Formats: sequence, structure tokens, C-alpha cells
Amino acid sequence: SKLAALFEHPLYNIPVPEVTEKDKLFVVNPMEKFSLRSSGSDEWVSSSKAEALLPTGKTAYDTYPTWLKFHIGINRYELYPRRDPLLPALLRDLATQRIVSSVQKSGGTQLKLIMTFPNYGQALFKPMKQTRDQETPIDFFYFSDFERHNAEIAAFHLDRILDFRRIPPVSGRLVNITKEIRDITTDKKLAKTFFISPAGNVCFYGECSYYCSTEHALCGKPDRLEGSMAALLPDKTLAKRRSWRSPWRRSYHKSKKAEWELNPNYCAQVRETPPYDRGHRLLDLIDMAILDFLMGNMDRHHYETFEKFGNDTFLLHLDNGRGFGTHSRDEPSILAPLQQCCSIKKSTYLRLQLLATQPYRLSDVLREALAADPLAPVLAEPHLQALDRRLGKVLVAVGHCLAR
Repeated sequence: SKLAALFEHPLYNIPVPEVTEKDKLFVVNPMEKFSLRSSGSDEWVSSSKAEALLPTGKTAYDTYPTWLKFHIGINRYELYPRRDPLLPALLRDLATQRIVSSVQKSGGTQLKLIMTFPNYGQALFKPMKQTRDQETPIDFFYFSDFERHNAEIAAFHLDRILDFRRIPPVSGRLVNITKEIRDITTDKKLAKTFFISPAGNVCFYGECSYYCSTEHALCGKPDRLEGSMAALLPDKTLAKRRSWRSPWRRSYHKSKKAEWELNPNYCAQVRETPPYDRGHRLLDLIDMAILDFLMGNMDRHHYETFEKFGNDTFLLHLDNGRGFGTHSRDEPSILAPLQQCCSIKKSTYLRLQLLATQPYRLSDVLREALAADPLAPVLAEPHLQALDRRLGKVLVAVGHCLAR
């Protein structure tokens, strides 16, 4: 296994700083028993009267569902640890747990559902909108592109292979539209949008600001539909998140350009602006630009952090559905933060060099990681080949900076 060998490499065993109580998102006594509120939300409350040790001799923590263990494990330095024993179980839950509720997620330009499991865990479901070999048309603007379910799955694994670990776990899943959405939804607006197509397939389209109409309906075969299931982060009432506008955000206008596209010295002013004027925030942003360039994602207008950790923490790489839309062309402007600032974390650079070598080739390790997903093959082969080409271009860009 190339993937196992990669994770054994010394570059993937650089220790994270010691995690103190104040570095944890939640400070929890593992002997405490938790009861889950049956409100349908993923809120949990501690019941301190509970016995510290259960009759089985296990601590209460052993009985927590995997999603709750995932939430408790989040700290200042990482969303989940490198050798997280929970990860396989969490991915399996996302793929197989019984769905007891499906409602539409509010906001956004495209249809997404929040699905709830019997253990009160929740996942964000993005349905399949196009086949794996369909490329985004060359005349499409990035902001009117489809979101792809397989891009969400591949982005999670790519982020892990780059050792960023800033994307919540995602699994593919085949959902029954009738039994797992239509028959159990309490969302009246969503319920009104189901119909049977002329071909006899069950379809629905929901309500949203862009692609929610009969022309963009999602149809099963006859009621089976692929989608991505992403583990939800803790409720914002329990763990506030701050949304940051990316300094290299695109204009989202058909003819206007953003300032960074016109000013070659743009990075100098970013470096003087908080929070980019100290710490590793700018370097983390450049990590994110490299991830986006590798998967061809032009749609990174914002990123988030957990408020508790202030400015000294990792960036959350959420919403990656517009990646992996094209394999035949690359978008060099995504690398603007790297090219304009000529900065990169040494650890990131060394790992990129490693992933360009034959024993650990990026396309090979990602192909292997995706092979375990229920919807494998997740990416069409040309997308995997494009990763190696793009990785070469990132290394060339760093080479130009070093030469300068």
C-alpha cells in the first residue's frame, strides 16, 4: 500500500504541539455520561449524576457515538488526528447509518439536505448533479458551475493526503429518494417538489436561489441517487465559528476584476493587514490555495475558523463541491497567493516534493484512498492524471520563487 507507506513517512510524523485544556474545542471529562437531546439537533447535555464507570467496566466515553467523539477530539491544531482510530468508523456511519430525517439546508445556491441518524449524528448530503466524466463547459463562469458530490469526497481524501486535515470526513452514499427523503421529510417546502418523471424516475428539486427548478431536478434510477455525506461540525451554538473573506476572493462579476488580479504587489498590503501580519495565517491560506489549484476549485470566497482559538489556529476548508470540474485545463490564477507572496510552509513544500516521487505519486495514493469509498471509482482517471501535472506546476512556481 502506497498510502500506508506515505503515512509512515517521517514527514507525516512531525509531532503537533502539546494539546492543553485551552487548546481543546470542548473540555470533557471522559467519565461523564452524556444524554442526547431528542430535538433532532446534535446538541448533547452532560448528566453529572451518571455513574463514572458503567456496569460493563467501560468509561462513559466508550459509549459515545462516533460523531460525538469526533467533535470532542477537535483542537487548536487539527480537525482530527493523523492516526485517528475513529475515522474508519465515522466514514462507515456516514455511509450506512439509518436515515431518520431529511430536511433541506437553508441558504446556498444549490440543493443540500441535512440528514439525521438514530444516534443524533447529522450529515450534509449533496446529491449527484452530473456524471464523473462530464467536464464543466469552457464558457461557464466559476460561480455558475454545478457542485459535484464526488468532488466533496475526493477533496476530503486529498486534504488528508496533503496532511492538512482541515476538511470534515466525507463518504459517498447511495440513497433511496422515496424511503430516505420523500417519505420521512418534515420539510413542507421540500415535500412539494417531488414528482415522477416521464421515464418513471422519482425526482425532486427543493427551493434555493440558483439550481432549484424542474429543469434542474435531481432524479433517481428509479429512486436510487448518489450523493456525498459530510460529517457536520458542532452546532454553532456550542462552538462559534468565524467566517473570513479571502483576500484573493474573485470578483463574482462577469466583467470586473478583483484587486489582486490588477496589482502585482498586492501581497505586500495583505502582509500588513491583520490577521495576516503575524503568525501562520498567510501560510495556511497558501496551503488552501495549493489544495484548490490541485483540484481546480476557483470558488473559495470565504474560509472559517473556530472562534475559541482566535487567530492562532487552522483554517476550515469547507464547501469543495466546485473542485474536479475540469481535467483538460489548469487555472493558474488559483495559485496567486503562492506566486505573489513567494512563501510556503517548509513542511508543505517537502510533502509536495515527496508526492511528486514515484513511490508516493499523488495520483496513486489518492486513487488508493478513494477505492475504499462506497461510490468508487470516485474520480474519472483523467482527473487523477491532472493532479500529477498540477503538482508539477506548484513545484515550478516554488522554484521560480526560490530563484528570485
